[in-house]
Amino acid sequence: MALHVPKAPGMASMMKEGSRYFAGLEEAVFRNISACKELAQTVRTAYGPNGMNKMVINHIGKPFVTSDAGTIIRELDIEHPAAKLMVMASQMQESEVGDGTNFVIMFCGALLEAADELLRLGITTSEVAIGYEVALKKALEILSTLVIHEIKDVRNAEQVKAVMKSSIMSKQYGMEELLSSLITEACISILPENTTFNVDNVRVCKILGSGIHASQVIQGMVFKRSVEGDVTKQEKAKIAVYTCPVDIATTETKGTVLIKSAAELLQFSSGEESLLEKQIEAIADSGAKVVVSGAKFGALALHYINKYNLMAVRIPSKFDVRRLCKAVGAVALTKLIPPTQEELGYADSVHTDELGDTDVVVFRLDGRDSKISTIIVRGSTDNYMDDIERCIDDGVNTFKALTRDGRFVAGAGATEIELAAQIAAYADTRPGLEQYAVRKFATALEVFPKTLSENTGNKASELLSKLYAAHKEGNKTFGFDIEDSEVAVCDAAKAEIFDAFLVKQWGLKYAVDAACTILKVDQIIMAKRAGGPKPPAGHHGSDDES
Repeated sequence: MALHVPKAPGMASMMKEGSRYFAGLEEAVFRNISACKELAQTVRTAYGPNGMNKMVINHIGKPFVTSDAGTIIRELDIEHPAAKLMVMASQMQESEVGDGTNFVIMFCGALLEAADELLRLGITTSEVAIGYEVALKKALEILSTLVIHEIKDVRNAEQVKAVMKSSIMSKQYGMEELLSSLITEACISILPENTTFNVDNVRVCKILGSGIHASQVIQGMVFKRSVEGDVTKQEKAKIAVYTCPVDIATTETKGTVLIKSAAELLQFSSGEESLLEKQIEAIADSGAKVVVSGAKFGALALHYINKYNLMAVRIPSKFDVRRLCKAVGAVALTKLIPPTQEELGYADSVHTDELGDTDVVVFRLDGRDSKISTIIVRGSTDNYMDDIERCIDDGVNTFKALTRDGRFVAGAGATEIELAAQIAAYADTRPGLEQYAVRKFATALEVFPKTLSENTGNKASELLSKLYAAHKEGNKTFGFDIEDSEVAVCDAAKAEIFDAFLVKQWGLKYAVDAACTILKVDQIIMAKRAGGPKPPAGHHGSDDES
């Protein structure tokens, strides 16, 4: 007779066997905080120009060597639910302003670390969360008074280059001059008159070999492939784009043909051939000089393409076909029919080139007509070029933020220290227990200059005292000097180290939102995981296998 074993009382009695339940400060809140602190400390060492690289190998075994926090957290595939909230906040920062992912995670981690101390002193989580929200409101008010630079004309290359350097410097220190020139040229050349700037219109083509100094900007598109036919260059070319194969059309119905003689076989195939020739001839008569297909080119079709002196380019990616249509102003046709004048695209030159030992096809558009520009990145390894691409992506996003809001604040930790000093003073005016949380908010802001200092090998405590002393004297733009470790402080405004106002504004919002959400969790209830039957206890080939 089987005995009935009663389940444990409380929450466990309601849940399926195998589920887990944590409650209270010790089990839920501190457990979440420690996981978030671990994540923040992982990306902290990658912050700033002297940040260290991480080698991340993702779930399919692809290695990434980078100091870009956005890539690190994307490829880590984090499972912890509280740490996931931080990751989601930094991903929202990425999609909103395209930069400052590390800022969100570091600040959120610092806020939670500070909250840990307050909670152990007996302050409740709701008081800490309220204090943080009050401090955020005040920080955003102060932030708008710390704007030191504004760009009115986004087409002025010199002004744009100056503000773009600091976002590039944090990824590729020493390369900022070259990369900011390339990005500025690529962005300004395709900036539309009225509509908003689209970051997808700046493409990157990575070609192995040579060095980063051989990189260049091309108006139009570049594809790492060779042409299909014999013609390798066309000037002032009209372009016909197809998404279907350029080949003999297959019949819709299946049929059997009985052929009795060689003459009948010749006649049968010549009918198909003459039909294909007429189609290619009609395309040539429409004025097209280049035929682009998203599918294959048949051998016979290539014969006629060469006969009518057309250039054939195959682009297997449907996304690239779509971008090319946008770049040259063509309409992609789904059937092999002659295009009308409205459906034809135009490029000043379509030609093949060889960069290193890589064949490329270049669709070049000179002048103001270009809607897409391509930065050709050269480098010694794929990992290095991937990192340069991520850096370019940050630069292009900085330009997009610039078209929305041209305001900039001082970089190098100057803005954070000024905010910390003013919020610490504001905490003394607050009644109740929330003032402790407001003061901790100010302390958490110190994490940025401290990390910059630690990653460069300086003593963080000395730097903070020097910065606070400088800001007390009214030098609101003084930050950490990365190049002179003896002096340690410099005027970020004079050194032209600027951070976008939008990056700071959204970074503060997302970090505080994530921190408050994590702090307000007091119970973790994990249902039993879905899944099939468990494998037998014995390993393969063991004696207990049935």
